[in-house]
Amino acid sequence: MNFSLRRIWALLVKEVLQMRRDRLTLAMILGIPLMQLCLFGFAINMNPRNLPAVLSVADNGPLARSLVAALENSGYFQIVAETKSPAEARQMLQKGAALFVVEIPPDFTRDIVRGATPDLLIEADATDPAAGSYALAAFNNLATTALRDDLVGPLAARAQGPPPFNLVSHLLYNPDSITQYNIVPGLLAIILTMTLVLMTCLALTRERERGTYENLLAMPATPLEIMIGKIAPNVVVGAIQSAIILAMARFVFYVPMVGSFALLALGLAVFIVANLAVGYTFSTIAENQLQAMQMTMFFLMPAILLSGFAFPFQGMPEWARWLGEMLPATHFLRIVRGILLKDNGLAEIWPDLWPLFAFTGVAGAIALARFRRTLD
Repeated sequence: MNFSLRRIWALLVKEVLQMRRDRLTLAMILGIPLMQLCLFGFAINMNPRNLPAVLSVADNGPLARSLVAALENSGYFQIVAETKSPAEARQMLQKGAALFVVEIPPDFTRDIVRGATPDLLIEADATDPAAGSYALAAFNNLATTALRDDLVGPLAARAQGPPPFNLVSHLLYNPDSITQYNIVPGLLAIILTMTLVLMTCLALTRERERGTYENLLAMPATPLEIMIGKIAPNVVVGAIQSAIILAMARFVFYVPMVGSFALLALGLAVFIVANLAVGYTFSTIAENQLQAMQMTMFFLMPAILLSGFAFPFQGMPEWARWLGEMLPATHFLRIVRGILLKDNGLAEIWPDLWPLFAFTGVAGAIALARFRRTLD
């Protein structure tokens, strides 16, 4: 048979028409690159600013107030609370409400005026070493310039030498800034998201492609029973995966595990079911396994980029953080890091646990509403 450009053109037209009819695949082809461009271009920031900080100020002198003003004007810190109780400030740090605590001791101003060198303490949440590294460096530079305009007259000599106070930095929960302590617990969330969503996403599409969907519909089972039957075996798969990852984290990467394993198991159970509900929802939308895998990638990419796993969460713009709060991986990352590294209890993880319950309920309701009782 001779080579024919006419036949090639006919095949080309056929493929273009088929692609146009497959609107979901076409949307994925266009949507994934656009999402990558927007997320990497606008949402990712390796030098985060306006990081939440709590002030524990026990001195109301002018030098203390000047130091507070210098912190606010640096652009790296956003003062979210001010207290006179160091214990209350550290509790906010443990809950994740702040990344830094700056403690100004009593008689800070008086000690400097008298020629002493008082301690100025900054405590940082180092569970994510990259999140606050630039802010800590800025704080160290700030120490040399914050009070120069106040050190005049009899105090002018102190402005020429080293800082009039002793800067003390404490890195809490990960004092050696070991990256594995941050990354490996985060991988638990990402691996579970990737595998569980994909496996459940193929649940119904595989039935359609194999021609067994009609048999499934003929069974005397409600949509809820079918969903539970499809999801339940994968809960065991998720539990096995979690056990393997946590064992590797403990005995290979030496990640400290200081919190309650019962609370961790609770968080894992809800997170696993949340991802399975997402996958099952996708399976009611996708028409074939290719679309199911594309939808999984469409969900996985924001989970990696917007959850705080790969990039500092606080460094993202507000709209990106708002989107990240809608993802179960974001909340589970805080839960698993808080339990393993901070020994967080139920009170500390509850603000991130209840959104997982809510997300699971919403995803399950959507899946049940979209479940098709016919082959159309």
